[in-house]
Amino acid sequence: MVEIELARNVFEENDAIAAEVRRELKKKQIGCVNLISSPGAGKTSLLEKTLQIICSRIECAVIEGDISTPIDRDRLIPYCENVVQVNTDTFGGDCHLSAFMIKNALLKLDLGRIKLLIIENVGNLICPADFDIGENAKVLLISVTEGEDKPLKYPGSFNAADIIIITKTDLLPYLDIKMENLMKNIALVNNKAKILCISSKTGEGLAEWINYLEFAAGGNCQNITAV
Repeated sequence: MVEIELARNVFEENDAIAAEVRRELKKKQIGCVNLISSPGAGKTSLLEKTLQIICSRIECAVIEGDISTPIDRDRLIPYCENVVQVNTDTFGGDCHLSAFMIKNALLKLDLGRIKLLIIENVGNLICPADFDIGENAKVLLISVTEGEDKPLKYPGSFNAADIIIITKTDLLPYLDIKMENLMKNIALVNNKAKILCISSKTGEGLAEWINYLEFAAGGNCQNITAV
């Protein structure tokens, strides 16, 4: 009973801060997307390609989440000057970003200039789905190298996603995986999410992703899946 009460208090406090973050972003007319995936699914590679294109069109910022090191932030800096690193080892090595971390990170950004905020969460297919961090839309990435069964094994994360991006599609000819099976398994746990197929290496599907983000800029993320 004590453990249940403690968990309830943790989520209630997080949700209250997330609501505060969301109100602030809405007031500033900033769209916010939260990228979640397992480690190695291609979040940072996709962001590199994305920022090369979109930062010339829209004022963007990135909050980069990792347990340790600024490695991914350093990869993004050449394409976007507004990148804030959040390392969770300062908070005990959490496997996800929490709303208070986002609130603190926002203090390091000039919100008056930004129209789109992209948050790259810590690589994990469990905890990030449980924590609201003030985003308008959750975007889940799954690499074709992870196999067809991940939606069934991690239904919570897939069910929470507004958009699901299947990455590394250029590797399909070399893998024993059937896309129709992966798509079927995704539909079993979430038949409402928009699905994009993207290769950061070849650029396949990148234009549609950029279109979504351009629509999201200015706080339109609530309707992002309708575009």
